[in-house]
Amino acid sequence: MKIRCLTSQHWILAFLLASTALLSAAPANQLTEEEKSAGWKLVFDGTTTRGWHTFKKQSFPEKGWVVEDGWLRCLGKSGGDIISDAEFDDFELQWDWKLAPAGNSGVKYFVLDSRAQPLGHEYQMLDDGHSPGVQKGHRKQYTAAFYAVLEPGPTPIKPPGEINTSRILVKGNHVEHWLNGEKVLEYECGSDVVKAAVAASKFKNTADFGTKVKGHLLLQDHESEAWFRNVKVREIPH
Repeated sequence: MKIRCLTSQHWILAFLLASTALLSAAPANQLTEEEKSAGWKLVFDGTTTRGWHTFKKQSFPEKGWVVEDGWLRCLGKSGGDIISDAEFDDFELQWDWKLAPAGNSGVKYFVLDSRAQPLGHEYQMLDDGHSPGVQKGHRKQYTAAFYAVLEPGPTPIKPPGEINTSRILVKGNHVEHWLNGEKVLEYECGSDVVKAAVAASKFKNTADFGTKVKGHLLLQDHESEAWFRNVKVREIPH
């Protein structure tokens, strides 16, 4: 068996490469100069709840959500969902997240103030196969699904406690769900496929559900612990 020893030059090169990788990534809840130039904006600044409020209210929940160590943490204690102050049409959204074991949460988009409830298309976040109330193998409720409507393909999900990175792209009627660098779902708002899937879902009686609308983003309180950070959005010009 051959044992390969690294020379001092190899060690120096390895160190420089590692250092460059660290420097190229911005600290949590900060944007790189490249991201700023590309139009990215933070919708969670890492220290305050500015930019978010309770659905149908102007204020942030008095309980159930805390900012902790750079994370926006849902305590799972009936604080309620929170929605963004801003509305978005064509956009790209990215965020880091993690869940407690058996956790259940999600990020919704196309959320309208005009509806009685905070409904929207939901990017599901779940401890797949272990969350109570979710039938095992029911993939329309699994992570990165268009919740209850369309199931994702194979997902490179990390287990509870570990950090996942998700992305949603909306451009015109085209929507994509990404997880940890892989595209796992795409669909066309208002298409026959989506209309049929909505008609077979719990949202069948929700007017205009499945169509593209300009609306708020939502972080869900599903009465389980969930953490969010690096929540950033880039609006896409028409």
